[in-house]
Amino acid sequence: MNTPAHLVLGLAFFGRRGRPRVNLGVLAGGLAPDLSLFALTGVSLFVLEIPADRVFGTLYYSDGWQAVFAVDNSFLLWGAGLAVAFWRGALPWISFALSGLLHLLADFLLHGRDARAQFWPLSDWKFSSPVSYWDPSRYAGIVAPLEVGVVLLAALFVFWRHGALWVRVTAVALCLAEVASLRHWLHFMS
Repeated sequence: MNTPAHLVLGLAFFGRRGRPRVNLGVLAGGLAPDLSLFALTGVSLFVLEIPADRVFGTLYYSDGWQAVFAVDNSFLLWGAGLAVAFWRGALPWISFALSGLLHLLADFLLHGRDARAQFWPLSDWKFSSPVSYWDPSRYAGIVAPLEVGVVLLAALFVFWRHGALWVRVTAVALCLAEVASLRHWLHFMS
């Protein structure tokens, strides 16, 4: 699932009207599992000037990169974080962890050959989903437009539910980013 989709869905599920710290926690939690990917690809593409086909065709699947992804995509670590947040009664951190876990669940269901080990440190096993949001050989031509539709509905819900201008503007911006992502993937798939 594209990162903007994770953020909008997190706001729809866990955002709270009039609770800016909770909403910021939700957005941060939806983003956190992808931060290592952005850092690794950003440095590789723009600093080291490694060609994109090598970054996404080789480096992404390398043991080193997969080891990093296993840490920030671990259901076990995120679950432990949620338990600590509940124990402390810290609502923004609870929202952060719940949004991160929602992100992991969506990725679990929509990553095929690019799946990550989500039960680290106990296991390096990866579930290779039969459907993908980007891989045409795994029904991305159907899944990607459905993802955009779900995101648009979630954004409408967020827009309706939240009165804060910054939340509404964020939801619209994330929808635009999601539509741009779909456009990119459709071009990539053709």
